[in-house]
Amino acid sequence: MKKVTSPGPMRYAGLATQWMVMLLVAVWGGHQIDKQTNWKIPLFLILFPLLSLSISLWQLVKELNSSKK
Repeated sequence: MKKVTSPGPMRYAGLATQWMVMLLVAVWGGHQIDKQTNWKIPLFLILFPLLSLSISLWQLVKELNSSKK
């Protein structure tokens, strides 16, 4: 019989760090692009973090569903 273990807190700490770095890069990149476009609305500053969060959440759900099988 297989022993089922729950993931340790370090896995979640690593995930939180990965999200923080990803969001910082997305915000920085969006800000840099918005500075060059000179638009009134900071479109890329809003779009890049939302897009990166959406992609990472999709990957997380996919990973959690595959580990249950």
